[in-house]
Amino acid sequence: MAVWALGLNHTTAPLDLRGRFAFAVDQLPPTLHQLRGNLASFTSREPEAAILSTCNRTEIYCAADQLALEGTLHWLAQTGGVTAHELKAHTYTLQEGHVARHAFRVASGLDSMVLGEAQILGQLKDAVRAAEEAGALGSTLNQLFQRSFAVAKEVRSSTEIGAHSISMAAASVRLAGQLFEDLSKIKVLFVGAGEMIELVVTHFAAKSPHGMAIANRSMDRGEKLAAQFGAEVMRLSDLPDRLHEFDAVISCTASTLPLIGLGAVARALKKRRNRPMFMVDLAVPRDIEPEVKSLEDVYLYTVDDLASVVQTGQAHRQAAVAEAEVIIDAGVQSFMHWLVQRSSVPLIQQLNAQADEWREAEMARARKLLAKGEDPEKVLEALSRGITQKMLHGAMAELREADPEHVAQATHAVQRMFLRKER
Repeated sequence: MAVWALGLNHTTAPLDLRGRFAFAVDQLPPTLHQLRGNLASFTSREPEAAILSTCNRTEIYCAADQLALEGTLHWLAQTGGVTAHELKAHTYTLQEGHVARHAFRVASGLDSMVLGEAQILGQLKDAVRAAEEAGALGSTLNQLFQRSFAVAKEVRSSTEIGAHSISMAAASVRLAGQLFEDLSKIKVLFVGAGEMIELVVTHFAAKSPHGMAIANRSMDRGEKLAAQFGAEVMRLSDLPDRLHEFDAVISCTASTLPLIGLGAVARALKKRRNRPMFMVDLAVPRDIEPEVKSLEDVYLYTVDDLASVVQTGQAHRQAAVAEAEVIIDAGVQSFMHWLVQRSSVPLIQQLNAQADEWREAEMARARKLLAKGEDPEKVLEALSRGITQKMLHGAMAELREADPEHVAQATHAVQRMFLRKER
């Protein structure tokens, strides 16, 4: 069984390129169907597949009877509208044990922009659930991901990998505090109502801003989040007319196109008489047009811009990383042992079937001899000799091979299989 992964993340690809390969959770089932159908031409049967897509990474995990890395790369490139050559320069490919190690490190937060952050584990579980519901998971990837969850849990409980971490949400508040002297005097607009926005709202709410509003496509979800923090809720369609009211805007939606354009922000600044606006775009693809950053009184940050902020405190976690890597090493060895054992199952089944066939043939011959009145002792002797000869026939044939090198290998194998002392 071949296991492989193809991915791009915040260290290998720029934000705009990553945006081309961002998949919302509800897009995963049809996308997985397309991927597996495409890869079926490279393998003898449809492969297992799962896609992890976050603001920092898109990764494809596959398992099949044959390796199809090139096919995976070409499919992803076509999906994002770029050439395979262009995409290859920004991706990484992994096989076998390296896939397991990477998946375990991702689940444990060791491969994140925010070292030790816990949100990635939930995102990985969502990706696995989507793949399972799409019928794209088999026993191999299911084992890989279940072991990833177990390793991540052990890392989280046995080390201090999550200590001192600064999340994207906390980094947003920290940057806002550098622009505004008193966060209790500002009004904050949150665009979206997903998990990331909920984290950001939680951090800003702790600073007791003068006002908070949540704009979301689904009013029900927006109202539910707003009710938790005493925030106002508004429709996305009202955003252009009300943008000028807010000193800080944090956006993170699953929209495939920008929701806040250069013109809307320019008009808002005019109404604000050029009072500064703090903006954070945590979405991939972008929610805010990149040209907004050129406006003189706008301070716009993307997920990549936050990198230096979230790395604060990383030195304190290096010892914990070493401890986590030991746990991950053990997990990789365990998974590879399972994978090797699993690859032997068809051979074991064939051996059992062959042995049963030989046994049944000798039993049938013995019954006939007993029916003819033959001596039972002689019949049993012939039965045992017949089974033994069939079992040893293949080994004897290998030992009679003329090639000396082959005989040496066969001798070693026969000694291991047939001359082991019982313990």
